[in-house]
Amino acid sequence: MTGPAGAAGADAIRVRIRLFASYAEAAGRDELDLVLSAGATAADALAAVRGQPWASRLPPSPAVAVNRRYAKGEIALREGDEVAIIPPVAGG
Repeated sequence: MTGPAGAAGADAIRVRIRLFASYAEAAGRDELDLVLSAGATAADALAAVRGQPWASRLPPSPAVAVNRRYAKGEIALREGDEVAIIPPVAGG
């Protein structure tokens, strides 16, 4: 698994990470492209994101959606998937 950058090889996939609210603010952007090993999961993508300097703002288990559907960490990712890291929402 690698972080943002590089071209995806035959044994790698490229996924787009979407960041919202305070996470996007901390990162200074709302999207991040990652190249991960083939067979990577949403949890692997989250682990790669945690390697970013701003990622200390992430809680231990943030909500994650893959292709606009809430997902658990063990879901396998495919080339071109979108993984959203969703901050907690307070309501009233």
